[in-house]
Amino acid sequence: MRQALIEARRRLSAPRRRAANEALVERLDALLGDVTGRSIALYWPIRGEPSLEPLPSLWTVRGARTALPVVDAPRTPLRFVAWRPGEPTVPGVWNIPRPAADVALRPDVVIVPCVGFTAGAHRLGYGGGFYDRSFAALDADGGVPPRAIGVAWDEALLEVFDPLPTDRPLDAVVTPSATYLRDAGRPPAR
Repeated sequence: MRQALIEARRRLSAPRRRAANEALVERLDALLGDVTGRSIALYWPIRGEPSLEPLPSLWTVRGARTALPVVDAPRTPLRFVAWRPGEPTVPGVWNIPRPAADVALRPDVVIVPCVGFTAGAHRLGYGGGFYDRSFAALDADGGVPPRAIGVAWDEALLEVFDPLPTDRPLDAVVTPSATYLRDAGRPPAR
């Protein structure tokens, strides 16, 4: 299922991808609202994931701190490292850029790419468990649990998906055409 979803998003035409990405970015920005003083972890897009440009720059100008996830080893939580657009990066695990400076930042909001998702905001990822371990660690560290927002293409909506007991549902999933909230009883916001 994962591979089919990844291949489907890679096949999106460039014009369709640009239009869908622009709509997703607008919807995500509206969902977060005032970001002043907040720390937001985002991600560097790979394998056809939605790009969050120009949000990191906009959020920084609006007074947010931004971070990127860093993989240190298999089966460990991610570390979130402070990063601002324009700051240097170095190749990390799987050649994904990571901040050159290594300054930890505990996020208030974590933006998570989804391979697939349900209308109740359960996420299907790549299968490594990095985000699930990270949320479990953040939920248990005594701080306020971060708000977890997934982003995905509309085509990634799954009718049937059985999450694992270790899968933490997201607070919301944003697509180009809708926002799905964790409470599956609510219809998506259009």
